[in-house]
Amino acid sequence: RIKQVIISSIVEINRQLKIENQLEKSTNTVLFGENGKLDSLGLINLVVAVEQNIEDEFDVTITLADERAMSQETSPFRTVGTLTDYIEMLLGEKLND
Repeated sequence: RIKQVIISSIVEINRQLKIENQLEKSTNTVLFGENGKLDSLGLINLVVAVEQNIEDEFDVTITLADERAMSQETSPFRTVGTLTDYIEMLLGEKLND
């Protein structure tokens, strides 16, 4: 379900991007950093969309872009897969509280 929420968010963001900058809907899609198609503003737009869609889908509020995310050795914003794993961890913590 988390990956589907991210993919839905990518579809939303792709509507705002030029064809050559659109993101593929794959676990291996590089979002940000080397070979990533998103600039910092694009990443912010994606993060906001994902946070809203996670809240709609799971009825839980999470914050993706915080000190914890920025201090990770591997950025959770690198690929769709790393973002999925990070959200899974955050949701696990929230739902087990």
